[in-house]
Amino acid sequence: MDAIDRLFTDRPIYGVPKMQSALKREYQIVIGIDHTRRLMRQMGLIAIYPKKSRNTSVSDKEHAVYPYLLRGVTAGNPNHIWGSDITYIRLEQGWCYLVAIIDWFSRYIVSWELSPTMESGFCITALTNAIQSHGAPEISNTDQGSQFTDRKFIAVLKEHKIRISMDGRGRCMDNIFTERLWRSVKYEEVYLKSYRDIDDARNNLAAYFRFYNDHRPHQSLAYRTPAELYLEGKTSITKLQTSNRRSTSILSTSTV
Repeated sequence: MDAIDRLFTDRPIYGVPKMQSALKREYQIVIGIDHTRRLMRQMGLIAIYPKKSRNTSVSDKEHAVYPYLLRGVTAGNPNHIWGSDITYIRLEQGWCYLVAIIDWFSRYIVSWELSPTMESGFCITALTNAIQSHGAPEISNTDQGSQFTDRKFIAVLKEHKIRISMDGRGRCMDNIFTERLWRSVKYEEVYLKSYRDIDDARNNLAAYFRFYNDHRPHQSLAYRTPAELYLEGKTSITKLQTSNRRSTSILSTSTV
């Protein structure tokens, strides 16, 4: 399962036959195709084409699904677009699940949570904490997983007047920023360590996300950190809003 995790992180296009072949070729692990399928199913892995990348994104037919709003749209400022996604984190005994919310403009991680199960509660907690700490975004983008179509999760978005966008089925690139984040988390943190339990994972991931936000320069950000770009952008927005309010006040006074 550890080898499958590494292979799938590198090549999420691998279905069962390719995964079986890669296990033999790259790790000298020889198992049958039924065993490979059983392990991938246990881990919730499904090749990204033509379906979604993993069973962490299985939808609930009773939940409402919203259209994808971001085709041709580029994040123009902090809190314009937030993306949320879930991945699996290995422990010494078993697995847990990680949800993260990333600001598309700056790549800043505004919130994250771990859970031993796939119930939607930890996603709702992450969203609520993000809004309390950083304000509400204009748009929230997720996949169509049942955690994100849950009525309570949607209710939080509607309460704060956040526009709801959901990836189309089979569109693995719609939430590309969180997919890139997972690769960084796995190779820079998770694969370098062995977490005893979920508390150990939580402590180590907390340190990693502080590093990721505050100290890790990104080539795509002209080697600035996510925190630098996020805070600079929010400061610029605040100054612009203040200037606009002053201009409106002066105009109103002049009109009177």
